[in-house]
Amino acid sequence: MPAATSEPDKLAPVKISAREMLGELLDPGSFSSWDRPPVPVHTSPRYSEELETAAATAGTDESVLTGEGLLRGRRVAVIACEFGFLAGSVGVAAAERIVSAVERATDLGLPLLASPTSGGTRMQEGTVAFVQMVKIAGAVAVHKAAGHPYLVYLRNPTMGGVFASWGSLGHMTFAEPGALIGFLGPRVYKALYHRDFPDGVQTAENLYRSGVIDGVMPVRVFRRITHRALEVSCGSPAPLPESVVDPRDFDHGVGTFVAGHELYGPALREGDDVPAWQSVLISRRGDRPGIRELLRHATDRVPLSGTGQGEVDRTVLHALARFRGQPCVVFGHDRSGQSPDRTMGPEALREARRSMHLAAELRIPLVLVIDTIGASLSQEAEERGLAPEIARCLADLVTLDTPTVSVLLGQGSGGGALALLPADRVLAATHAWLAPLPPEGASAIVYRDTLHASKLAAAQRIRSGDLMQDGIVDRVVPEYPDAADEPAEFALRMVSAIAEELAGLTARPADELVGERQRRYRRLGLP
Repeated sequence: MPAATSEPDKLAPVKISAREMLGELLDPGSFSSWDRPPVPVHTSPRYSEELETAAATAGTDESVLTGEGLLRGRRVAVIACEFGFLAGSVGVAAAERIVSAVERATDLGLPLLASPTSGGTRMQEGTVAFVQMVKIAGAVAVHKAAGHPYLVYLRNPTMGGVFASWGSLGHMTFAEPGALIGFLGPRVYKALYHRDFPDGVQTAENLYRSGVIDGVMPVRVFRRITHRALEVSCGSPAPLPESVVDPRDFDHGVGTFVAGHELYGPALREGDDVPAWQSVLISRRGDRPGIRELLRHATDRVPLSGTGQGEVDRTVLHALARFRGQPCVVFGHDRSGQSPDRTMGPEALREARRSMHLAAELRIPLVLVIDTIGASLSQEAEERGLAPEIARCLADLVTLDTPTVSVLLGQGSGGGALALLPADRVLAATHAWLAPLPPEGASAIVYRDTLHASKLAAAQRIRSGDLMQDGIVDRVVPEYPDAADEPAEFALRMVSAIAEELAGLTARPADELVGERQRRYRRLGLP
């Protein structure tokens, strides 16, 4: 599911004022200012004159406006830089205004939307202005730790300390098309190094491609995306229908419900007639539905991109979404983005960890979708820390302070699959499987050939039914007889099962879930 993007403009975008930006973002007439007169700062006669000129030019008393308003009827706090006031630079007075607004948003429990555009910290105030970025970052961290959303929209330009502090701390970060965004400005770079900064690097579009930000869009689209994100992160879960189960489950004798969970005794006996190797082959069909099909049946989707730290792996997807009204962060393997020549690397797992932390910070559940041919086996993957990232994912998931559901959707090969497994509830499609290696790889180790793959698949108990009997999987979602033959129906059935699990988990205290999850994996494999 691609993020909203735009082709870079031929010319730099026209700078819009803070008031214009807020006018496009918020419901008409809903903005209410929180600003008080700027706190006094030490000024020289020249600097005092510059401040007076800036105020007259920009029509504001400082380089930032703060307040609250409504976004599609939802109350939100806002902070917007005014570039017309000394290039949007941040000194002591502007920083105090920003921090006061962040603290007020936290006290009121409001989501916070920030839109920086700035040349950086204010040179006229020296190091004390530079150090203001610390207290702004600290206030934002407290706001996020309280469970309140923080969304950032970077405008042209956003540079220096502003980008390196509150401009880069968003749960989600988007940018204006064509915006210049970076740490060291091109003019400063040339003055210091006597050569031009490389073209095309410090652009919103390049930062999106590099996994630093989540998308590039005009303000009107950011307004829609923000509405969706807040529907997921702040909206109450919608009640589930009385039944979210495909009626055919009962027609086929699949089983009954006990305390809200399916007992698939008959289905397991039927599944025993399907050899494990056959399930492996079925899971490899090119037309088998994957995570994209699940997300097509979700609502309020907000695609995310990359780690936020300059890495992106196109073999995975993550998004905010609702399944049957149940809010969650979704992360998983994208089968359409994988091939023998393109497999998941350590960046994919760092994206997974971003999704884990995002779910925990927003206090909404996490859904993980496993569907991988295996992690990358290469020098590059080894040197970039693939194995340590698998370990960190496992440790984070076992201790994550939010409800988790893992979905074994298709192939589950190796550590790349295991990294997304430890959850409060684990669902599996009938023909999904989980193994230390593809059966051919296991055969090569045990028999020194690949001819015994089917034998190893059976011996290792990799099928969904075997995994359920061994306590690894909690629930099998049926295929009739193969998800690739009924992609829409299967996707709806899986989405319904996920929604039911989320509803059950969110009704329980988080600390209870974490303790139970740790005990579950502590006992795994014991008689």
